[in-house]
Amino acid sequence: MPILARMLPTPLTVEVRRGAVAQLGSLLADSRIATSGRVAVAVGVNLGDRVAQAIAPSLGEAQVFRVPEATVDAAVSLGAELRKGAYEAVIGIGGGKTIDATKYAASLAGIPMVAVATNLSHDGICSPVASLVHDGGKGSFGVPMPLAIMVDLDFVHDAPPALVRAGIGDVLSNLSAIEDWQLGNAERGEPIDGLAVAMARTAAEAVLQRPDSIESDAFLTVLAESLILSGISMVIAGSSRPASGGDHEILHAVDQLFPGTSNHGELAGIGTAFCFFLRQDRTRLDQVVGCLRRHGLPVAPGDVGLTVDQFTAAVALAPSTRPGRYTILEHLRLSESEIRAKVEDYVRAVGR
Repeated sequence: MPILARMLPTPLTVEVRRGAVAQLGSLLADSRIATSGRVAVAVGVNLGDRVAQAIAPSLGEAQVFRVPEATVDAAVSLGAELRKGAYEAVIGIGGGKTIDATKYAASLAGIPMVAVATNLSHDGICSPVASLVHDGGKGSFGVPMPLAIMVDLDFVHDAPPALVRAGIGDVLSNLSAIEDWQLGNAERGEPIDGLAVAMARTAAEAVLQRPDSIESDAFLTVLAESLILSGISMVIAGSSRPASGGDHEILHAVDQLFPGTSNHGELAGIGTAFCFFLRQDRTRLDQVVGCLRRHGLPVAPGDVGLTVDQFTAAVALAPSTRPGRYTILEHLRLSESEIRAKVEDYVRAVGR
């Protein structure tokens, strides 16, 4: 009888611990990603000097490049620099913006990329997507998944707490995205990948009911693993479907209409709670809202400075941010007046 299986694309290694940046050279050599030490390191402008000092003992020969911003221009410029050197790999060290720019640059240069996260603001650590700003706004670009993932908890503890907490909102949005994917399957016959669903759901459930928070190494480890697992679920699905639904459509609409309102993860959390309210799923709504509040994350539009009218406009625009994706928003097809009524009801329901 033949053995039937499928090959699963996953990172070569995943390390979540303190001191990962300082021991980067040995970690790369042990996993045979870079044995000669001929690597490029891309860092954000705020971490440059600290990272350069930390990697010096184990990667003294590494060439350090500063990534000024998460734009297509910055990524293309870095890619051009990477093509000039015979690097075994490029290591992106920083938050989501630095890692996304480095992922795109590595794909242009045709070399492996290692992601070293210094905060946990969203699931871009491991996803096959780079979110970059260009002349037309902000876009998502397909890129290879990082070859290895490392999370340095020393740096995470020093990151702004609001950015670290934001990752909780992003991973919780998997629960809403899964519901939307299953809705697309039921209503439109859209193919669904059960393994990707299982991974995305497991990632969210691991964080949902935990009583501890970002002060704890144990919690940060689970959050990091959940964000990484979310990224892998997208690789397996071949799209962002298991981790991005109506919740993300809403956050992208807010970004378009009211740029600078809040960060990705906080808006994803609000979008997730609102989508469960639209589904009239009180159990999940209470779980999500309870988790968001337990970690000091926003729940209502007013928590991030949005009025009812502004959030209504964002929800109305949301479906156009991802044409062809079927979510609870496309399913209900609410008019603007109906959306406003739902937003008002939601604000009353969550107590703000």
